[in-house]
Amino acid sequence: MKSETYDIVIQGGGPVGLACAAWCLQKFPDVSLTLLDRNPLNDADLVAGDSRGTALSHGSKLLLDTIHAWPIDCADIHSVHVSQAGRFGRALMKREELNQDALGHIVRYRDIHLTLRQALRAIQAHSPNFVWQQVEANKDFGDIHGRVVVHAEGGLFKTQDWVESGRDYQQSALVGLVEVEKAIPHQAWERFTPEGPLAILPSHFGPHTLNLVWCGSPDASQARLALDDADFLRSLQTAFGSRVGQFLKIRDRRLYELGLNYRKEITSSNEAWIGNAAQALHPVAGQGLNLGFRDAYLLAEKLSMLFSLMDVQQTPAAIEEALHEYAQSRKVDRMATIGLTDFMARVFTSDLAPIVLARGLALSALQWLPPVKTALARQMMFGRR
Repeated sequence: MKSETYDIVIQGGGPVGLACAAWCLQKFPDVSLTLLDRNPLNDADLVAGDSRGTALSHGSKLLLDTIHAWPIDCADIHSVHVSQAGRFGRALMKREELNQDALGHIVRYRDIHLTLRQALRAIQAHSPNFVWQQVEANKDFGDIHGRVVVHAEGGLFKTQDWVESGRDYQQSALVGLVEVEKAIPHQAWERFTPEGPLAILPSHFGPHTLNLVWCGSPDASQARLALDDADFLRSLQTAFGSRVGQFLKIRDRRLYELGLNYRKEITSSNEAWIGNAAQALHPVAGQGLNLGFRDAYLLAEKLSMLFSLMDVQQTPAAIEEALHEYAQSRKVDRMATIGLTDFMARVFTSDLAPIVLARGLALSALQWLPPVKTALARQMMFGRR
């Protein structure tokens, strides 16, 4: 392959990389940009891809709507019930309290991926200097150079080739689809157990088939994965209780290891890291992909502004300064979101009596102090600006 140079090189064709490319081209169609994608450019293999339900905030929906990349099949969340198993304290958040159409949405990962690929193809038709390249899985990008290089190849915890700051929670998430007897439409449940959060979330299959995310110790999670369906459902019923009714069926059980990785600096010289390449979070409160989309949108805004200013010389120093400004603008949102998810992942698994009492008081405060609950809900929906 001959050496090639572009204004922007985006490494990674997952949802965050695709969205960043689409926003860059939408804002400045003439920019010289290449997207390096390890997936086949044909969608056939992705149609049968990852079907796990992923939480997207209403803020992410508003961002994706700007590039017509919102999946048709999704389940809206109108209310969220938060409680701790066997302890006092609960909070209920409703969309009406925030004057929003929804608090969040549950979308299959593959649907986000496919819809963003389709949206980018539509934008590509009006972007003469955009090149979408498939690259081999184990090949480096040595012959492709960018005046700005965006790293968007994130991966999951323990599959990432970088570890800078963070922690191993010694937890695994067991995910699957569970059928229930009498579900409340558009209701999400977050139940904190001594092992970790247990979430029951809506799905695109309808009101009686829900997404399950059950966090626990690696050994306990592996043992649950090995149970037959009947024993698994009995174990789940015991852990969750009867609030959602009787659990009837379970399918598509899988395990993911959980931890926190984050980069202290998300830019260096002419490079920037976004999404899971910048931070991989615990799934509690479902903030990881939403934070990644905010990274991508604001970076695209900064880069398109930089390269569209024809009377400005885009020197290495000017590029480095622009990326530094981007990094500074992301600090508050990143640290607030990382700190919130890390705090919840650790504090809600402690059985120490003072912490148990504090958790109950905190949940009660959320319920009875509407301004506090509204501020927390808005952080989860839109991030911190």
